[in-house]
Amino acid sequence: MKNKLLMSLLVIMTISLSANSQNTPESIIEKFFDNYKNKGAELAVEEMYATNPWTIRVKDAINNIKTQLARFDNDLVGEYYGYEFLTKKQIGDSFILYSYFLKFDRQFLRLTFQFYKPNNEWRLNSFKFDDSFDEELEESAKIYYLELSQE
Repeated sequence: MKNKLLMSLLVIMTISLSANSQNTPESIIEKFFDNYKNKGAELAVEEMYATNPWTIRVKDAINNIKTQLARFDNDLVGEYYGYEFLTKKQIGDSFILYSYFLKFDRQFLRLTFQFYKPNNEWRLNSFKFDDSFDEELEESAKIYYLELSQE
């Protein structure tokens, strides 16, 4: 009897810890990239948006994102080489933005994930992707952004 009780407590604790560890922005992003590599863009996006119960109201927009991201395949951008962390920005304890590169043979995509924690659980608030990061970097190097010394 003690063994069954101990085993039951151990299982409950494991499930509880597993559920909590899976509800961080980092774990949601990690699962996204794993799904993207192994199961495809559409499933990766769908499962990520499933963290937010309000997304049922924007199914068409989510389907559009899935379709657009899936277009970046071997024919368009070449082989997929993984991802690279770019930056993390946090406002307070309830909002975090992460930015990553998706690296392909021909080019990259920037992915931006925004997470919101209204109470106890993190959920995806917004997801975007684009390929204009190089334009922003070039713009930031323009002279009117540089601090020039007056000698």
